[in-house]
Amino acid sequence: MRSGGRSVVSRAYATSPLRLLTPGNHGRAAWIYTSSHGGGLVDGDHIVLEIDIGEGAAAFVSTQASTKIYRSPRGTSAEVRARIEPDGLLVVAPDPVVCFAKSRYRQVQRFDLADRAALVLLDWVSSGRHAAGERWAFDEYQSQIVVRLDGKLLLHDALALRADDGDLAGRLGRFDVLAVAVLVGTALRTVAAMPRSRNLLWRESTQNWNKTGTDKN
Repeated sequence: MRSGGRSVVSRAYATSPLRLLTPGNHGRAAWIYTSSHGGGLVDGDHIVLEIDIGEGAAAFVSTQASTKIYRSPRGTSAEVRARIEPDGLLVVAPDPVVCFAKSRYRQVQRFDLADRAALVLLDWVSSGRHAAGERWAFDEYQSQIVVRLDGKLLLHDALALRADDGDLAGRLGRFDVLAVAVLVGTALRTVAAMPRSRNLLWRESTQNWNKTGTDKN
C-alpha cells in the first residue's frame, strides 16, 4: 500500500516451505524476497503466492537465490496470483528456476491489472546443474503466464518441456536459458533496447490496446 511518498508492506504471511522477507530500502517501492527451507522445492511441495498492489503503490518481488527443483517423481508446483490497482506497479524479477535431474515442476502465474496499472515480469529457467553433469536432464517443466488488463486477456504464454517428448538437450541445442520478459503499462513505454548477440535468440511482440481491447497493430 501507499503511505506518504513510499510504498510499504501492510501485511505479509507465509507458511512452510515458503518464507517472505521484507527488507527496508531507500526507494519508493516495497521490497519482498521469497525463499524456502532448503533453497528449493522437494517432491510434493506446492506453494501459492498472492500479491495485492494498492492504488499508486509499487513493489519489487524477487528471490534470495535460484529456485531449485529437487528430484520429484510426484512433482512440485508453484502458483502466483497478483492484483494491481490503478497507477500501481509490480516488478517480479526472480532468479532462474533450476530443475535437477529427474525433477518435475509446474508453475502458473496470473496477473490482473486495473486500467493505468503496470507490470514488469521476468520468468526464466536454466538448463540445470552443469557442474553435476546435468543439462536439460529434468523429466518435466511446465509454465503458464496469464495477464489481464482492465478485465481483458492481454497475454497467455505457455511452455511445456517433457523428456517423454524426446531428448531435451538435443532439441534445445546450444541454448542453456529460456526466458520470458513482459512489460505492460503506459508508464513503461520508454524501455532500454534489448542487446543483439549471436548467442541470444530474441522474439519481440508489441501490442497497443484501446479501451475496447482491439489490437491496433
